[in-house]
Amino acid sequence: MKPRMRKFFKDMGIYAIGNIGSKVITFLMVPLYTYFVEETADFGYYDICLQVCFLLLPFVTLQLRDGGFRFLLDCEDVLQRKRIVTFVVRTLATTFVVTLALALLVGLVRDVPYLWWTVALLLSMSLQEVLSQVMRGLGNNRAFVTIGIVSAFGIGFFSLVFVAWMGMGIKGIFLANIVARLLAVGAVEARTRLLTSNFRLFIKIGDVGKEILRYCLPLLPGALCWWLTGSSDRFFIMKYLGLEANGVYAVAIRFTSVIQTIAIIFYQAWQETAILQYNSPDRDRFFSRMFTGYVFFLGALFVAYAFLLKLNYGWLVADQYEGSLRYIYPLGVAAVIFALSAFFDMGYQCAKDTARTLPAIVASAIINVALNFALVPLLGMPGVVLTLILTYLVLFVWRWHDMKRYFRLRLPRQVVVVPLVLCIGAGVFYANLGWWADLLGMLALLALLAFFSRKLNLAQILHGKKKTS
Repeated sequence: MKPRMRKFFKDMGIYAIGNIGSKVITFLMVPLYTYFVEETADFGYYDICLQVCFLLLPFVTLQLRDGGFRFLLDCEDVLQRKRIVTFVVRTLATTFVVTLALALLVGLVRDVPYLWWTVALLLSMSLQEVLSQVMRGLGNNRAFVTIGIVSAFGIGFFSLVFVAWMGMGIKGIFLANIVARLLAVGAVEARTRLLTSNFRLFIKIGDVGKEILRYCLPLLPGALCWWLTGSSDRFFIMKYLGLEANGVYAVAIRFTSVIQTIAIIFYQAWQETAILQYNSPDRDRFFSRMFTGYVFFLGALFVAYAFLLKLNYGWLVADQYEGSLRYIYPLGVAAVIFALSAFFDMGYQCAKDTARTLPAIVASAIINVALNFALVPLLGMPGVVLTLILTYLVLFVWRWHDMKRYFRLRLPRQVVVVPLVLCIGAGVFYANLGWWADLLGMLALLALLAFFSRKLNLAQILHGKKKTS
């Protein structure tokens, strides 16, 4: 195996330990929350608060998580690293003060339920997101992963204490998330001292601050559009269908975290590998091999995800949330399409050309909002799901064409088998002929994917022993 592939799989292993461990805890929290938060409207309101945090997170952090990581990754000068870390920490502290001031102003003007709980969650999320990525950029992937693991297990433990034992409801969910994130960052920093050893309060930043902001600020409009694309649907559901429906939808879409977790593991490992291999002479062939393997892997993952979840859904969620099962398959398809489109994001990052991400994201956001306005009142919840799939399809097609300015993919014809399997799988999933039919259908679809990947000699392609056509 070539050194770059060895490094890629090593990185994937490290990120897998962190992400899978943390997502398993997150996955297990869904049954806990649905059983102890009996009112779907309450869980729906918490989900709205969470989406507001996701909306505001890029503006509180100024996307420094991306800028800090990107500029630290290929920086070998010790003094320059200290400048980068110091600039990130100073700027984050400033945005925190501004956020608290604005929250105080909002609290004086309007009575917003759970305002300060939401603000505390937002700040703790911002701290974890930025500082963990800075540690990753400093070359300590283990610290980055450890923060994720400690945070996840902390959320699980404190959720049991505050939600299950003390019966605090959604206040307990807020508190568990806040305390766990703060403890995770504090514990890892106390052990590694990565940040304190690189932070200098009075160091001269120079031009590096301007360069980081030049990289980060174009990402802010994109972040807003990402939120409109991926999270604004909750507000359409709340407006047209009610908080109870949003609670059901929130449960269904949380299960897509299985696919998202694997996609994040790949993305994080691929991010480092792609940046370091961007200027290699066989870049296009290498990127093509990676994308081919990724498509087949996502296809197999999705088939197993959808059918195994259907077979076990009855005991995973409380009775009042079982209606969410019907949305599992299409939401999973949307997650797969989005994961594939994220592959092309590497072109912009490798070239530090983040401004070019905006057109596709803005177009996707406009289409998403327009379709939600048109389809949700007409179709109800299926309109939300259909909108998400169509939005991510537009993003995928746009990026597929746009990425040609950075690299060109040459793919084998057998790749078309994967979307074909997903289409067939939808019919089997919704046939409802019995658990045995679902099990046989899953095995047959997996066997079909395995046959074509073997025919394609996928293992040899990933190891660079066979050229793609």
